Amino acid sequence: MSADASAETPDYRDTVFLPQTDFPMRAGLPAREPEWLARWARIGIYDTLRERGQGRTPFILHDGPPYANGHLHIGHALNKVLKDFIVRSQQMMGRDARYVPGWDCHGLPIEWKIEEQYRQKGQDKDAVDIVEFRQECRRFADHWIDVQRDEFKRLGVTGKWDDPYLTMNYHAEAVIAAEFMKLLMNGSLYQGSKPVMWSPVEKTALAEAEVEYHDHTSHTIWVRFPVVEGLADLDGLSSSVERDEDLNRLTTSSLDVLEPTNVSVVIWTTTPWTIPQNRGVAYSPQIAADQFTADGNNAGYGLYRVGEVMANSTAKPSERLLLADALADSVKAAAKIEDWERIRSVRPFELENMKLAHPLRGVEGARGEWDYDVPMLPGDHVTDEAGTGFVHTAPSHGDDDYQLGLKHGLPMTYNVEPDGTYRADLPIFGGEAIVQPDGKDGPANVSVIKNLAWAGALLAKGKIKHSYPHSWRSKAPLIYRNTAQWFAAIDKPLDDGMGEYGDTIRSRALTSIDRLVRWTPKSGRNRIHAMVENRPDWVLSRQRAWGVPLTCFVRRGARPDDADFLLRDARVNDRIVAAFERDGADAWYRDGFKGEMLGGIADPDDYDQVMDVLDVWFDSGSTHAFVIRDRADGSPDGIADLYLEGTDQHRGWFQSSLLQASATKGRAPYKGVLTHGFTLDEKGMKMSKSLGNTIVPAEVVEQYGADILRLWVAQVDYTADSRIGKEILKGTADSYRRLRNTLRFLLGALAGFDEAERLEPAQMPELEQWLLHRLAQLDHLVRKGYDAYDFQGVFQTLFQFCTVDLSAFYFDIRKDALYCDAPDSARRRAVRTVMDILYHRLVTWLAPILPFTMEDVWLSRFPSEADSVHLHDFPTTPADWLNEPLAAKWDHVRRARRVVTAALEIKRADKTIGASLEAAPIVHVENPETLDALKSVNFTDMCIVSDLALTADPAPNEAFRMAEAPGLGVVFELAEGEKCQRCWKILPDVGTHDHPGVCARCDSVLDRL
Repeated sequence: MSADASAETPDYRDTVFLPQTDFPMRAGLPAREPEWLARWARIGIYDTLRERGQGRTPFILHDGPPYANGHLHIGHALNKVLKDFIVRSQQMMGRDARYVPGWDCHGLPIEWKIEEQYRQKGQDKDAVDIVEFRQECRRFADHWIDVQRDEFKRLGVTGKWDDPYLTMNYHAEAVIAAEFMKLLMNGSLYQGSKPVMWSPVEKTALAEAEVEYHDHTSHTIWVRFPVVEGLADLDGLSSSVERDEDLNRLTTSSLDVLEPTNVSVVIWTTTPWTIPQNRGVAYSPQIAADQFTADGNNAGYGLYRVGEVMANSTAKPSERLLLADALADSVKAAAKIEDWERIRSVRPFELENMKLAHPLRGVEGARGEWDYDVPMLPGDHVTDEAGTGFVHTAPSHGDDDYQLGLKHGLPMTYNVEPDGTYRADLPIFGGEAIVQPDGKDGPANVSVIKNLAWAGALLAKGKIKHSYPHSWRSKAPLIYRNTAQWFAAIDKPLDDGMGEYGDTIRSRALTSIDRLVRWTPKSGRNRIHAMVENRPDWVLSRQRAWGVPLTCFVRRGARPDDADFLLRDARVNDRIVAAFERDGADAWYRDGFKGEMLGGIADPDDYDQVMDVLDVWFDSGSTHAFVIRDRADGSPDGIADLYLEGTDQHRGWFQSSLLQASATKGRAPYKGVLTHGFTLDEKGMKMSKSLGNTIVPAEVVEQYGADILRLWVAQVDYTADSRIGKEILKGTADSYRRLRNTLRFLLGALAGFDEAERLEPAQMPELEQWLLHRLAQLDHLVRKGYDAYDFQGVFQTLFQFCTVDLSAFYFDIRKDALYCDAPDSARRRAVRTVMDILYHRLVTWLAPILPFTMEDVWLSRFPSEADSVHLHDFPTTPADWLNEPLAAKWDHVRRARRVVTAALEIKRADKTIGASLEAAPIVHVENPETLDALKSVNFTDMCIVSDLALTADPAPNEAFRMAEAPGLGVVFELAEGEKCQRCWKILPDVGTHDHPGVCARCDSVLDRL
């Protein structure tokens, strides 16, 4: 065609069917998402789904209640978005997915905030009426519930937000009390005096789930306990061998008259403040049984005589020290001893009969407080890995110590007050603080060390940095402290008629873990099983004000082990529950309440009312009863399909719910448990305000929109710790833009589509049938992924499909048919039919992850004030769309196409061509099956070239090849002819038709237009 003819060629742009859509390329999510939230509220999507869902199989995700005491952090966002993925996907897969959000409202975190306000005003909390104080706590929780509710809703989380559950609602408080009273009635409740993890700052016991571990620098001391009885004095013998042989001939009875002087057992401890409470020293029977190893090395307990000592050493020349041989060198170094001599071994029967003096015996001002003998006791917890091989034992201040003391009848001490100070009348140390109100170390440790030194009992001292328990609320160090507390006995047989899975709380819990619960990931089973298998009895009581009280009465003057110690009467219990339903738990503190409850049943003067409050983990552990069991949108059996929280909840909510339900309903309250990791910054560091690396959900939403934050959740492996930061969010936003462009193209290509265009699969070209096959595959993968809670897998599968199968393949090929074929052509109708099918699946499949964007995409095509993508299920995909033989054939086609496009890309890079339509390659195909596949399709169109030749001839040396596609070679040739001014293909027939400057296909289309 000549230049003059070209200049006269009409403009065919208006005859090309380019995509038409108002769907914007820029999302504008931060500004537009609130509009969709308001719209969802107007049409009441959640309630509409419940109405439509009648008759469907219910799916209940029970919400682990966050604490109502501050703005949301990124961990909250991860948690709630994961829950929303599940609720939305289960709903769209045909279930009635119910989600009632809730809040934990009682307990120390809120009470602590109110106390802080009091301290700032110089007020005394204890001077305020307890009901008034509790009301302030309630108002504080109410405020933060409203704040957090708005922040959760802004993330696009669906749920019954207008009627959440709150542990401080009157009905909830009544049910919590009723659940507690089931323990009272089934005999698992008891009062015991034992050491528990105690916060001196908060003046209350803490559960393990309320404890976190941080590095802490502690004093360490090596202390002499003088031997007063039980060790043979064999100094006169000449050698250790003779002494050992002589010792073997001694009898136990001969030890009574042997009273060695200047001999001490050495202990090591990191809690000097516990020395005044010492009641025993433990040794290892295993170490004591070891004598000499085969090579002659000492491997038991040995008696060492000190020789020369260094300057500043408190060791005394000639004194004798009893130690584990494996730790002797470390003690020698700590005590600054130059040299010593191992005199002999110490036999087990000596240790069994040994008595020691308390290291503070006879100290000036002690008033005889510590003038008692300290027994030596065998303890399996003693090792020779650190210390001295002997363990100082204070039964009131450690679980191992308590258990050993219980076994051997050691007396308990009550020297430490709730605020972490020694009792005022304790000699020498009275009133001194172990931990101060600000959480810093008090003077008690140093005071004990000094007094041990003055008494001549301190052998050495130092400091050690180690992991130490702290309160996760006040961040202050904790201590073990002996107090009278209320416990649930987890190994006591229960005669309650619910023994299908065991007759104790522990056995029911362990059976539930193994037989009744699906754990995601599976490692969660091992984690919680080990915790439940080894945990002690549950400490239920807290010495605080804001919570549900332990609704029980104890007989005055009775002992905890007396049969009538606790008042057990169903009529009293019913009265308490009715009062709480009417007035809430505040009723417990009302004047005259005890008389109201006991009147006509028992004499109120005979009983005391327990004023401790329940551990908040019992509150949240009871939620299955007042949420799942009692609500109309719950389930009568009180069992949820899924609990979902962070990995720390294996020792928290998962476990407290498991134990509580095992005690009151005989089994776990859940069928499935899913756990996620924690959130870290981009470098893998824990987020901290002091480091300035925190990511605030509200700020992410303000900058990017909630869908970007949700997409980040979908892209991470939530079962491990997840990283987030500015660069990661930029990458997430880029993935979102690529996905949005795919959806925008779909919307544009489907403009004006109606049912009259639709074709049946059998009427479609093979490429469209192949795409239906891929959709059938994806339908299976997406449903399977959502059911397995594999959101990363679902998104990656769909994202890869959109970017590889659609944008880089199908859309790329079919743009020509969409733009240039006649509207009524079978090929174009097939393309648009498949795109409509594709649209409905992609938009619904992605709706649980990107609810705002998919709503936008849906309404862009189907505008309706009453409709929403979230009111639709995933479309049913016909099984006969699957076509494996066709898919196998198209694998050959796609592999060959990749070779051709790679060859053309080289020619574009070196400027030989500007577009692929300028090419007419020759493709050499050695494999007959591949050649047949390529000949059976329009491979020219597949490669988006103007012409293409297929041949079985061997490829020449200059042919382009790819290692991953053997047997294929491409020889580049330029297309011959003129460029069609409508479709841009270069063909020989251009310019030979009625319409100037076009090819035969375009000429025919123009005729019909």
